[in-house]
Amino acid sequence: MSAELVVATPLLLLLLMLVIQTALWAHATHVANAAAASGLEAARAHGGSAAAGHAQAAHVLARTSPSILTGVSIHAERGPGTARVDIRGQAINLIPGLRFPVTAHAVGVTEQFRPDIP
Repeated sequence: MSAELVVATPLLLLLLMLVIQTALWAHATHVANAAAASGLEAARAHGGSAAAGHAQAAHVLARTSPSILTGVSIHAERGPGTARVDIRGQAINLIPGLRFPVTAHAVGVTEQFRPDIP
């Protein structure tokens, strides 16, 4: 009985750590998606810019979960018709040696004022 327990206990703990790690990765993905969407709203707004989108995404990441993502890179761009915000990083690790990459992309049409044509 004790030999089975010696083998089964570490396997159960590893399984539990994998479940928790998966939840941390999912949470980090949701945070990155929320930050990308918020950055996109700032970048695509009338009078917005890529710098505003980058700043807003960084602000949301810092306020919501500053430690859930590591090695974060934010790329924002605004063209004449579309705006885009990309976020890349790594979810924090519970299990040494495993990497859990997180990516989030948000793309939208830029807001433009078009006067009424009579």
